[in-house]
Amino acid sequence: MRRRYAEYRHRQARALVGMMPREAIRPLYRRALRTGVQPSATDPLRVLVQFCEALLPLPPFDRWLEDVETHPEAYLDDLDASADVPTATAPTTLEARLLGRSTGAWTARLRGFRDRDTWRGFIAFEEVVSGSVHRTSLIFREPGPRALRDRFLSFEPATLEAFLRSALP
Repeated sequence: MRRRYAEYRHRQARALVGMMPREAIRPLYRRALRTGVQPSATDPLRVLVQFCEALLPLPPFDRWLEDVETHPEAYLDDLDASADVPTATAPTTLEARLLGRSTGAWTARLRGFRDRDTWRGFIAFEEVVSGSVHRTSLIFREPGPRALRDRFLSFEPATLEAFLRSALP
């Protein structure tokens, strides 16, 4: 969830930069440099976004987590509408479920990303004790992250266990 929180903060800062008039970008960038942010010759936008993350009155992690648990659909809709969405090389966790087996406890995480006009996903199984991770191939294709999550949540525990068996070496 900490990674999702960092992604949320980054998306909010990118959205702020995207809403700003062009003539406001350079003064804000200069202000970012004056506050001690290290300039990046290769990616000045990254410097600006980091600075905006610190400027925005975003909720602390605990408050954000409480809000996500209360209103998960709003965060999925925000993710889907954002220009800064997860990719195949950097998917995000959309949902997690605990799975108990006779061989130990596992966490099944739905990992998803946008692929053009559709969302794709896979399940990453993490063994609770050892931390080892095994994943399925891409098994989901839905119109949005909410539909992806709903499909994952519709699986019975036996179905998840079958996917886990297929992912194990």
